[in-house]
Amino acid sequence: MTREGRALPDGWTVDRLRAHSGDTRAVALCPDRLVYVEDGSGGDPEPLHPSYVLAFGELCLVDHDGEWYMGSLRDDGSVACWASYGSDLAEAIRSL
Repeated sequence: MTREGRALPDGWTVDRLRAHSGDTRAVALCPDRLVYVEDGSGGDPEPLHPSYVLAFGELCLVDHDGEWYMGSLRDDGSVACWASYGSDLAEAIRSL
């Protein structure tokens, strides 16, 4: 759990998240928010139902069914994702 009471994936702490990403602002956010994937085709975005939302400034990693999606935190608190970065959180963080 983070100091804010938001859950982190097993084996992860806020300190580990920050050290691995190099971002001292990295935090876990409440996953109870609008999260979706935009595929760039102009069609309707696909909603995601995240277990975890990790914020690194304005970039986010969102866990949906074991896949980490990269996205951008919007002003309204929603997250617009563009692609899956795989099932390994450490690898997804390296893509930030």
